[in-house]
Formats: sequence, structure tokens, C-alpha cells
Amino acid sequence: MSTTLRATVMVCVLGSVLACENAGKRSLEHARAHALELSKAAQGDVEEVRRGLVEGAKQLEELYRGERAPKDDLPAVRNALERARGKVQDLRVAKSTFFALVDDKGVVLRNDQEQDLMAGKNAFTSFPELKGALAGKYVETRGSMPEAARVTGKDGQWVAATPISIDRTPKALYVTGWSWSAYAYRLENSIRSSVRSADGEGARAPLIYVYVVVGDDVFGAPISPEINAKTIADQKPMSKIQGDGVHEIVLEITGRDFGLAVKGTPALGQGVGIAVLRSET
Repeated sequence: MSTTLRATVMVCVLGSVLACENAGKRSLEHARAHALELSKAAQGDVEEVRRGLVEGAKQLEELYRGERAPKDDLPAVRNALERARGKVQDLRVAKSTFFALVDDKGVVLRNDQEQDLMAGKNAFTSFPELKGALAGKYVETRGSMPEAARVTGKDGQWVAATPISIDRTPKALYVTGWSWSAYAYRLENSIRSSVRSADGEGARAPLIYVYVVVGDDVFGAPISPEINAKTIADQKPMSKIQGDGVHEIVLEITGRDFGLAVKGTPALGQGVGIAVLRSET
């Protein structure tokens, strides 16, 4: 190979490497911005539930003032759950994947979904801290109830509960929440839509994936590649985040450079964060 040809090849290779590095840096910058945006959105999602659930519980008190016990009239319970959500603006727009009535023993009497796999299951088994709501206070916690999952396989849920009281005596709990996989899917669609609007028609859409990190577990949308979740889990990002900081790094996954940014999201619980993977196309 001539000196001139060798120099030309080296310039081309160097140019290719620099282009990849620049693309990775751009992806990382965007991923960081997305993670910050979604963490802020999650705060708003939780605040909707905090504002609306107590008001919604008041709408369910009539179930315990009638002649029939709620457990003996489950169709009425489902209708009441739908009415309660419809009458409270914050609950109408809440990102919850279910609303449920739970008795004082922790048994789910009914939720508001057509297919109610949760009915008859004990919520206190999956979410022990919900018992605290029987003391008359609003409670948020997390855990895993297979019947509330939105994917086949491992999933978990964020839940909140408030008491339904008659004459200041808690009779049951009004419970709501979302599965981590369903929430990741919603956040992913939200940020993709935002990027499309900002870039305009005809622009090349980047690859974007959103995950919820809960401790060492990583939950993504049902169709998200498993290798992505494993790569994020291997980073153990929640152990690397200091205070209000962001864990960020450029990673290669299946031959592509991705920018990964993970932002701790205390509104969803201690040790919970939102992760964004982005790769320019």
C-alpha cells in the first residue's frame, strides 16, 4: 500500500471513529434531557393521585351506607369505582392502570377493569404497607402482584391507598396504581411523541427506549429488547447516583452506540429512577 493510500485510509477510519463518538455524545445529551423531563412528569403524575384519591374515596362512601354490603353487590362496586374516577378531575387524567376497592382484611373486592384478575386476592400480601391506610392516612408504596402486571413475566407496581371512612371509622381502602412496565411504555410513547413534534416530519427518528429502574430491577415496555434492560441492570445505576444527579454513559448495544441517562425519581419511591436509552439513526 502506498504512503498516500495508507494516509487516506487512516483519515477515513479516524473520521468514522470521530463521527461515532460525536453521535454517541449527541445521544447522551438528548437522553439526559429526556430523563430530566420524564422525572419531572412522574412527579406530576404522583401529585395527581395525591390530590385526587382522597376526594375519590368520599365518592365511595355511599357503598357503605346502603343496605347491601359491597362484597354482596360487586357490579355496584365496579360502577361506583367508575363514577368516583369520573367525578374527580385529577383521577380522570391519572396514569393509573387500575382503581380498586379493598376491604379491611386486604381482600380486593373489585377493580375497575373489564378483566378483573385482582378480585379475591389479598393486597396486603403484595403491598404490606397498605395496612397503614387503615389508620386513617394516605399511603404510597410499591411491591408486586402478578394479577396487576401488564407483561408476561416479571413486573411490579407503584400503589397508593386512602381509607373510606364512615363516622371516622375506616371501612375499606380506595387503592390505585400502575404497573412499572405499563408506566415505562407510557413514558416511552410520551417522549417519542415529543421528539417527533420537535424534529418535524421527514426527520430521521432516533431509537428511544424508556425503563423504570427499581433498585436492581429494570422494567420496560412489553416489546422492549431484553438486552437493553440487562445492559442497564449491569450498570447498577441507582447505586451511582448522588443526590439530584444523573448517571450517564455511552454504551454499545448490539453494535449501536446508545446514550444512557438515569435520573433518580423520589416521587416514585426511594431507589427508583427513570432510564432513557437513545441512539441517533
